[in-house]
Amino acid sequence: MEKTIHIIGVPIDYGSNRRGVDMGPSALRYSALVEKLQRMGLRCHDTGDIAVPLLEVPKDRQADANFLNEINAVNQSLYNSVLHAHQAGGFPLILGGDHSIAIGSCLASLDHFQSTGVIWIDAHADYNNFSSSLTGNIHGMPLNAIVGNDDGLLNIASRQTQSFVKEKNVVIIAARDLDVAEVNMLRESSITVFSMHHIDKFGMHETMKQAIAIASEGTNSIHVSFDLDAVSPHEAPGVGTPVKGGLTFREAHLAMEILSEVDKVVSLDIVELNPIADNNNATGDLAVALIESAFGKNVI
Repeated sequence: MEKTIHIIGVPIDYGSNRRGVDMGPSALRYSALVEKLQRMGLRCHDTGDIAVPLLEVPKDRQADANFLNEINAVNQSLYNSVLHAHQAGGFPLILGGDHSIAIGSCLASLDHFQSTGVIWIDAHADYNNFSSSLTGNIHGMPLNAIVGNDDGLLNIASRQTQSFVKEKNVVIIAARDLDVAEVNMLRESSITVFSMHHIDKFGMHETMKQAIAIASEGTNSIHVSFDLDAVSPHEAPGVGTPVKGGLTFREAHLAMEILSEVDKVVSLDIVELNPIADNNNATGDLAVALIESAFGKNVI
């Protein structure tokens, strides 16, 4: 890769009801992210963390306490940072934080490149809205927002244009924990869902091949959003919302290795790392290794 990687931390957990993912960016840096990328011969510019307002969050938060204004402000700052990285000719690598940050990062890539496909690697679809959500947690809604379903979330990132990601160019990979209402909405959409059943049946290589083709059709860029709960809790225990039966170590790496060969990939989120739930930073180390694979690390 010739582009400079712009590392942008977003230490926020207001989108979920479980504390800890705000420490994700620190854990990734602790796992020597920058040093390992530099050893690969890559240029890195760590821009630090987006400022996140400090709030007193109740331990047992009510569904209506969704911190919309705070998430809006953070995503506005993230949007500006990601857009600046693109304008500087760089590659934004966004370290979460909960998955609500994908609204700011994805829409910035869309606005810069005008047409963007999305590969959403996640145990969850994050396709809820305020009406369908059982919790009111915004980390379960970002995908619904970036495709233009206005449910009060579209003010989270400022818009240079009024375009949104086209549903036909969105692929969800590793899904296995979806709400009933969410499933019904997805069936009515043009979004492609490759569940764990699909991966078990057809393999990761074929799944990624199809996903890239779908995200690439008629677009000139691809944004990848990787929620670490896509990986099996056996490999990645330190995540915001763990779900059994996820990607294996090799399946996760193969997905990233394949994406590293795709020129259209222009930005990457790594989200939902929760060091509180981790085991000796095993998930942080795995996340850094996956990032290395995404940027082309090979054995030889």
